Amino acid sequence: MSKEAIVERILSDAEAEAAAIVKEAEEKAENIVAEARSRAEAQRKRTERETAERCKSIADGKAASARLDSAKILLAEKRRVIDAIYARARERLIGLSEKECLSLTEKLLSEYAERGDEIVFAENYGYASEAARLPVVKERALKISSERIKISGGFVLRGEIADKDLSYAALLEADREEQQAALAAELFR
Repeated sequence: MSKEAIVERILSDAEAEAAAIVKEAEEKAENIVAEARSRAEAQRKRTERETAERCKSIADGKAASARLDSAKILLAEKRRVIDAIYARARERLIGLSEKECLSLTEKLLSEYAERGDEIVFAENYGYASEAARLPVVKERALKISSERIKISGGFVLRGEIADKDLSYAALLEADREEQQAALAAELFR
């Protein structure tokens, strides 16, 4: 074998070995790139899933907040309607005729007055002198105060043990406490 053949063979072997190394490196690079793409795809899918879950969570939170705000607005409007009903009722009580007013006064005195209580009428109570002549006033020895107080109709009973607020506002507030749920159920079916 000649020198040239040996050199050629060495060069040929080197080229084959270089080609094999290059091929192996390219395959390794392709595997690394494929693994990187696979990891990137998995990461992308995981991120998309997390993003979708987060978006759903935010949307659910916003929807819940909107429902709560809506319920608050609806409740405020319901309260406003009930407030208006009781305001009208107070105005109607203040505007009762003499007969109706005295009948209500007699009923309230019969139910709440104790012997010796003093009746203090509201400034806008129009039938104090007539109320002083009611039979229950005499029966229970009730006193009539010359003082008038600033309340929304009705009167206050001052007693030795306790005072009783029988103003129209107090009566309506007590009724509201007791009847509000039933009234709301009837009005807002």
